[in-house]
Order: sequence, then structure tokens, then C-alpha cells
Amino acid sequence: MALEDLEVLRVLEVEQFMHSLESRNLQESTRYSYGRDLESFRSWLDGRGEEIMMVEEGTINSYVAHLRKSGRAPSGVARATVSIRSFYKYLTLEGHIKVDPGAAIAVLKVPQGFPKAIDIEKVERLLNTPVGEGPYVLRDRAILETLYGAGLRVSELTALVVDDVDLEDSFLRVFGKGRKERVVPLGGHAKDALAAWMSGAGREVLLERRKRTDQAQRNVFLNKFGNPLSRKGTWAIVRRHGLRAGLGDDLTPHVLRHSCATHMLEAGASIRHVQELLGHSSIRSTQVYTGRREAELKAIYLEKHPRASAHLMEDTF
Repeated sequence: MALEDLEVLRVLEVEQFMHSLESRNLQESTRYSYGRDLESFRSWLDGRGEEIMMVEEGTINSYVAHLRKSGRAPSGVARATVSIRSFYKYLTLEGHIKVDPGAAIAVLKVPQGFPKAIDIEKVERLLNTPVGEGPYVLRDRAILETLYGAGLRVSELTALVVDDVDLEDSFLRVFGKGRKERVVPLGGHAKDALAAWMSGAGREVLLERRKRTDQAQRNVFLNKFGNPLSRKGTWAIVRRHGLRAGLGDDLTPHVLRHSCATHMLEAGASIRHVQELLGHSSIRSTQVYTGRREAELKAIYLEKHPRASAHLMEDTF
């Protein structure tokens, strides 16, 4: 391949691929991860003097091995592999390369652990940390109540616009992965917190302070500048209140989502209803919560039952 052709393809390569991800309605966080993975791969190739458009299967395998030896978490290795495979599949389909070097690359299987959740008492402590009636307090309370009460992903929360909130009928319209739309019920506490934030004492006060009265500002949750609250900003808010509640510094929005699902199942909700609430396309994604409960039950049984010693657990019938 001529050098000038390589230059043209280098211009097309990542930028056009990233644009294709956007057209597929992938979440911003997913697109960001793909882009970061590809930049890391290209940097590694540059260090070896190799061209990203002329990579062979063995080179990709070497990079995957490099990631594993460098201590990258299995989930990170798996995601990077998927990013690279997707990139070369796109280039092949678009005719930029003739042979897909990533087609036969195996993706590292990541053991499915149980989702992390906190107990109800800790959730109550967390939800009681925003004290007062100022606009930021009202916002933070609404964020925490909505994450736990509706089981939203952080990307779903930050994407909410005013028209997605139906306080009269107590529903949220949520756009999940792949822009799949679902309707999520609002519990009393989450509804009250959202109503307070979206009233004249909360969101409107913040917009007025920042002179942001333009109709284009439709996002429900805003930062201190009156702009849409980011994922990073939401994480910081949750972490700050987690510290205030004495829950450590590793509390995340996803822990609240996991806690919502776990507590509903423990209270007797069907797995199908929880699947619909969370927006899981496959019930297998929701079944990890029941697996966690079953593991806890087995541990308690083995510890407490008088005839649960290991040799008596065997089938003797």
C-alpha cells in the first residue's frame, strides 16, 4: 500500500469509526471507552514502529498479552479487545482493509461477580445527608432519591430532560443503552424530591442566578454553572454524601442501582419486574442479583443449621 494511501486511511481510521458508534446510538461513556482503548493501542503500536492500518492477528494477540502482563483488570482487557475487534470489523466492512485481523481474536471471559449493594439502613443514612432547602441540597437529594428509587444508570440520570418527568402520574421516561426507551415508576420519596428540585426553590433559582433562562436548557439536573450535570459530577455528588454518611469513599451511583434491585428482590418482587425496571435486555443480567441472595442463604445455612456439615451435604439417598 502506498504511503499516501496510508495517510488518507490514517485520517479516516479512528474518527470515522467513532462517528459510526455515535450513529449506532451507543452511550457516550461507551464511545469514550472505545476511543481511549484505540488511542492506547495506537500508542503501543507507535512504540513498536507499526502502522495501525497494517496490523496482523499476531500483533493484536501480543497487545492483549501486554495488557494482561501489565496488570490490567480482566474486565479492562476484555473491553479493550472488544474495542479493537470492533474497529477492524468496521474497517473491513467499509472496505478500508481487505482482511479483518481481529476476527479470530478471543475475548477474555470475565467471571461474573455479584453486584455490590448496601443494606437499607445505610441507604437511609445516605438519603438523609442532604440537609437544608438550598438549591444544591434539593438537587443532591433528588439525585440520590432518583438513583436509588428508580434504579437508574448514571448516564440515564444525567440524560433526563424536563419533558421526561411526569410528576402528576409519577413516571419517568428513560432512555437506556442503545437509546432504548422505557417508563419507570416514581416512588413517593423520589417524586417529592424531584418536585422540590424542579420547583421555584431549586432548579429555577439556579438557572436565574446563572442567567440561564434560555429554553434550550432542558436537562433536569444541572451543575453550579447552570449547565447539564455530567457523569463525573454525579459521581462526585454521590461520593461526597457517601463520605458524610460514613459509607467510605467508594460509593458510586451504580451501587445505588444494585441496592435498588437487591432490596426489591428481597422484598418479594419478581425477577421479571426488576428486569423491566432496570432496563436489562436479558434476564440473565438481572439473575446475578438472585445469585447473590442464594449464595448468602447457603452461607448462613452452612453456618447455622445443626446438620449442615460438609459430609452431610452429600446426596446419600
